[in-house]
Order: sequence, then structure tokens, then C-alpha cells
Amino acid sequence: MRLSTCILPVHQPGEARRRWREAEDLGFHAGYTYDHLNWREPFRDGTWYEALLTLSLAASVTSELRLGTLVTTPNFRHPVTLAKELVTLDAISAGRLTLGLGAGTDGYDAAILGIPPLTPRQRHDRFEEFTRHLDILLTTPAVTLDGAHYRAVEARTIPACVQAPRVPFAVAATGPRGLRLAAELGQAWVTTGDPATFEGGTPDTSRAAVRAQVGRLEEACDAVGRDPGTIERILLTGFLPEETTASPAAFGEAAAAYAEVGITEIVVHAPIPGTLFALEEDVYAGIAALAPELARL
Repeated sequence: MRLSTCILPVHQPGEARRRWREAEDLGFHAGYTYDHLNWREPFRDGTWYEALLTLSLAASVTSELRLGTLVTTPNFRHPVTLAKELVTLDAISAGRLTLGLGAGTDGYDAAILGIPPLTPRQRHDRFEEFTRHLDILLTTPAVTLDGAHYRAVEARTIPACVQAPRVPFAVAATGPRGLRLAAELGQAWVTTGDPATFEGGTPDTSRAAVRAQVGRLEEACDAVGRDPGTIERILLTGFLPEETTASPAAFGEAAAAYAEVGITEIVVHAPIPGTLFALEEDVYAGIAALAPELARL
């Protein structure tokens, strides 16, 4: 199992540089950030920087740490412009970029541009088109695309990504259509656990729910003729009904349990005082020190 971190884009540039350098120095496999225009309380009216520019800053102060979003959505992005940004960022980072992708919700990011609310089915239709267009744009030098939600007219994505055939996709999904999309186009799959267990659940019910999600992912891989062992399974912690960050020992126990149900990468949020990610700095460093032990799981 790989151990990664998630650094929210809430820090002023000097502190952000320190945080991203620290993530590499601590030995994390990857550092991710959220891709929102803003997020929920207590972040709603505070500092919140743009995700891809934040990762560009991170690339400038690191050399080995993989970088990525958890997750980018179609709520305020277009595949043509995003493809150009991704190619640029992949070059800046020397091929260290992973693109987390999700359908998005009907929250702040969806409402800010005045787009009429979408039904869950419409939101997934848009997400699937968004993801498929991105895949084509990132692997084709020049292309014209005509979809229900997005069009591209002689769009040129030159040069190609540093990584071949393109930047890896990590698809966040739990429903059948999303899992099939992950199986078809994802190099990784992302989960935050089962929302039904967030409140009132237990560690056992949460782990059982993730096991079931992994099982459905593997079924989706089988359905499209893909070896399930070829897709990474990422768990973003912080939304589980168990206190994973009370101590390094607690995190290690949880990580081992989730490895047993099929997770291959686990992500801990970097500390932000006064929020749900307010773990102690020494606990964060202690969790990072578990990386060699988790790699043996």
C-alpha cells in the first residue's frame, strides 16, 4: 500500500511551499489537492486558491512527489482548456501528474456560474462525456468533437503529455456507470468510503462497505475485459466513521484493514487547525513514517 497526503489550497504561498516540500521530505508517495472554486464551512469565506496553479507551485519545490487533484469535476471546467492545462502541468512536473476526476455535486461549484441544476443522471452524462473527451484530447494532436455538453473544433493538444499515453486518470465513483467508466479509462479509482456509514457507522461497517465497492469495481473491470489487478484503488480518509488520525498506531491499524479489503493507496489530509483535519503535526509526521511498513502490506 502507498501512503499519500492531501494539502488543501488554503495556505499563503510561503506556507504552501513549505507544506509541499515537507510532504516530499516526509516520504509521501503523492500529494493531492482539492479542485474546487471554494468549499464548505469553515473554508467558505476564507483563503482558497486555484488547484492547478497550486500544483504548479508544488512542482516547483519538489522533484519526486507525485502531484494530483482529488478531484477535478466538470462543474466549472471545459475539456479543451483543461487538456491544455494538464499537458502544461505534466511538463512542468516532469511527468508527475495524476488527474483525479469526479462528476461533481450540486453545491457551490455548480451554482456559481449560474448553470441550471442537473439531475444525477444528467450530471453523470456530462461527466462521462467530459472524461471521454479529455481522453481523446490528451491522446490526439488535433481533434474535432461534438457532444451534448462539450464541443471541440480542430482542438490541438501539442505537445503530448510527458506520460504516455497521457496523464493517468483516477476516477471517483461508486455507482455502476461511474465504476464502468473507471474500469474503461481509469488508471486508478477513488473512494472516500460509503456516505451511508459516515454518521452512525462503525469501523467494521465502513470496511465492509469499501470491500463491497471494491467488489463492484472488479466486476466492472471483468465486464469490460480488464484485469482488475491493473487499476489502483485510492482511499481518501477524513470521511470515515473511525478516528484514523488519533495516533500513528490508529492510522496504521486502519490502513492495514483497508489494504485487506483491496485498497492500494491511502491518503491523509495535512493538518489544518480548527477544521476536521486538525490532527497534530507530530501525529502527521508519525503517520508519514509508516510508509515503509505500509509498503509491505
